[in-house]
Amino acid sequence: MKIHSPFPRRRTRLEIIPLIDIMFFLLASFMMVSLQMQIIRSLKASLPTATQAVSSKKPDVVNLSVDRLGQISIEGKNISFTDLSRLLEERHKANAELPVYVSGNRDATHGSVTYVLDFVRRAGIEHVAIGVKPVPEKTP
Repeated sequence: MKIHSPFPRRRTRLEIIPLIDIMFFLLASFMMVSLQMQIIRSLKASLPTATQAVSSKKPDVVNLSVDRLGQISIEGKNISFTDLSRLLEERHKANAELPVYVSGNRDATHGSVTYVLDFVRRAGIEHVAIGVKPVPEKTP
């Protein structure tokens, strides 16, 4: 004889969503661990440089440098803002895609470099970049 319970019988369910979450977690974990297990080996190479080669074409680039007093120099020659304006406008008319690199001395202020950047943009030049030199590594 079967005795029935007054409580309704619930069927057990297997929840799939938590299992999917666990599988994605395990997949991501194994991927991260496998990336950390790679050993990168490289050799330092000191390749020889050409001594007789000379560049036949000088690229059309303007390199501006700003010193700590806010003075501008092009290729080591100081230049005033009016001469710079005239030079940039002439070079921009000759080459509409003229790139200008602005680099600041270590002691140059942010304001003076920004002023030079604005000055170059007012001349109509759109390809402006800030030149950055890496800090030399100290060898023990």
